Amino acid sequence: MLNKKLIYLCAFIFSLLYLLWRGFCTLPIQGSIFVTIYGILLWFSEILSTATAFIMIWNKESIHEKQDPAVGRHVEYPDVDILIATHNEEVSLLYKTINACKFLQYPDQSKVHIYICDDMNRSEMKKLARHFQVGYIGLENNNEAKAGNLNNAMLHSSSPLVATFDADMVPYSNFLLTVVPYFSEDYKQRYNKNVGFVQTPQSFQNVDIFQHNLLSDNFIPNEQDFFSKEINILNSGHDSAIYTGSNTLFLRQAIVEAGGFPTNTLTEDFQLGIQINEAGYASISTEIPMASGVTPNDIASVLKQRVRWARGMIQSVRNLNLFFTRKLTWRRKLIYLNGYLYWWSFFSRILFTLAPVLFALFDVRVVKTDFWIMMIFWIPGYVLLSWAKHLIGSDVTTQRWGEIQETFFAPYLIVPVILEHIGFKQSKFWVTSKKQSNTRKDLIYAIPNIIILILLVISIIKFNYGKFGSEMLYGSVITFWLVNSLINTFLAVCIIVRRPFFGDQYFSVKGFAQFDEAPNKRIKIDSLNEHNIKLMVNTNNKFKVQHEYAMNILTEKYTAKIKMRVTNISKNQNCCLCLGTVTFVNEQNYQKYLQIIHDGFNDILSTKKDQWFTTFDLLSKNMKYRFIVTNKK
Repeated sequence: MLNKKLIYLCAFIFSLLYLLWRGFCTLPIQGSIFVTIYGILLWFSEILSTATAFIMIWNKESIHEKQDPAVGRHVEYPDVDILIATHNEEVSLLYKTINACKFLQYPDQSKVHIYICDDMNRSEMKKLARHFQVGYIGLENNNEAKAGNLNNAMLHSSSPLVATFDADMVPYSNFLLTVVPYFSEDYKQRYNKNVGFVQTPQSFQNVDIFQHNLLSDNFIPNEQDFFSKEINILNSGHDSAIYTGSNTLFLRQAIVEAGGFPTNTLTEDFQLGIQINEAGYASISTEIPMASGVTPNDIASVLKQRVRWARGMIQSVRNLNLFFTRKLTWRRKLIYLNGYLYWWSFFSRILFTLAPVLFALFDVRVVKTDFWIMMIFWIPGYVLLSWAKHLIGSDVTTQRWGEIQETFFAPYLIVPVILEHIGFKQSKFWVTSKKQSNTRKDLIYAIPNIIILILLVISIIKFNYGKFGSEMLYGSVITFWLVNSLINTFLAVCIIVRRPFFGDQYFSVKGFAQFDEAPNKRIKIDSLNEHNIKLMVNTNNKFKVQHEYAMNILTEKYTAKIKMRVTNISKNQNCCLCLGTVTFVNEQNYQKYLQIIHDGFNDILSTKKDQWFTTFDLLSKNMKYRFIVTNKK
């Protein structure tokens, strides 16, 4: 521990010395207006990047011991309202969410009140509510987006605890049993805190565009996992978990005291969480996901979603005068400052990428120094800070992976972020599409990064052409950053130049198939989805293609009766995979089958980054696929 703190201290001192040297000795204040402004902005970007790194170190090193509630007979389980917000989603999507809500475990099921909150007042949603025998709260002419929908639902419900779910977020059966104890008197007295809401991590049942398009389904987790499963849990250590819009249980009184779901921002979730903190309540995040949803897999939807988040956070910061209010402690302000600065990292990434390009192609010097002085001031701080970041290393991301994500998003977020700051406000709330898409229109989004990629290649060639010996040494810093940016940008382009999606996502399920023809024999399930099932059978199996078999799907919690029509049998040395399409005996068994699929995280997907899968592995794999495999096709 002492050694770690010494490294952090040294990293801070040498980083501070470097930044002071940059500010006093290297700014091109005698250059043109463009060069001067660029040089100052680049310096500020380095300050922000260093600041966010040390905020992360502080957050990780200052968290307290876990404060989980004790679950026992003394825990009271009051009435709970479950509000499922929907706008224009399809019935089939809502069906799975409501079905899972009906399976929620609770000591007294009569205390669980489920509502479809539909701000389009659709007849098909009323029919779905009647079908499941749940509440329906319709709303017409809603001009206040999701916040208006939920505020209306609050007026038509009354339980002391309120859970919110997006239309696609399917809760696990133990959601309520996990989060309700945080609101018990026992927890309040033991830890001396009044909990306003408990956020469970955002989790997804399908691969995202980063995993899929970078051919890394089995090597990297969902891009959003770093925030939900690491950053927000650290925030929770300061009673300041951020509300992320779904999979959350609230104390109704906390929402009321905070003024309801705010309607003056695109991110009502982020702002409501802060207002609840301002009202004196703690906000907690669990470590384990309690629901899974659908992550968008087309570029347009992902970018539209992030633009809304960026603009909404800026709006909320302005609405609450966040960094100057006296209602929040400095710790909470620091946490929210870190979240706010994240949206400036994309502007910084563009500056970092183009600075060496300006020098290599046009001899524009935005940093005024020479090689050896640069080495003296830059190397110690850079090495020590990188070491410090490694010591607080993440299971789900790395510094390089973060740079690739920033490079991908940067061309599309810098303009909205700047416009929102200078008063060009976006007020329209766009619901993120949950439909799987293979459109080629996504390719147009690659144009900015392709242009940057071409500039980087030309810069590397022009800058190093004809150099030998000491010239190569003196230019090594520029070459280093050019190559670094080239790798990031190439992989950012690969994220956009997508590979097709084939079929539905499969789910890993621990269970067995028990056939009616052989009730004493159980066959292990490999994976399944709503339409297909894969079984692990012996090489001497007697299954016939196109033959239909009746069976029970058996898991620890559920049993579902289905029929499987065999479509293919693939063999290897040890076993066979028997693939079949699924039909259902009746709706009750269909609902149980859905629960078998969705009651828990999909273990087929990665939860941690494979530490042996390096950036060079990622680069090699994508270059091979893009330039060799694709060309053969």
